[in-house]
Amino acid sequence: MTQSVKKKKWEKLLPGGNLDQAGYSKEYHTGDWRNQIPIIDKSKCKNCLTCVGYCPEDCILVKEGKISHFDYKYCKGCGICAKECPTKAITMKEQK
Repeated sequence: MTQSVKKKKWEKLLPGGNLDQAGYSKEYHTGDWRNQIPIIDKSKCKNCLTCVGYCPEDCILVKEGKISHFDYKYCKGCGICAKECPTKAITMKEQK
């Protein structure tokens, strides 16, 4: 016996995703398949932490209100942190 699935019309879908937590890569090492890594120039960084808020995998570690480092084990190299950095302190470099 087959069950019918009731589909919602697109107009009734809520905007945004339905994530119950950020950072799903913590369950998987998604850093294994990226081709770019973020590099921070700490002389340009003003520690506004904008990048931390935008990182979809919570890979930017903060200590005492300052960016400590990137967790490359889980960073997937999406570049959102670099794109959103207001001082352009983060750049994406090809991973070797």
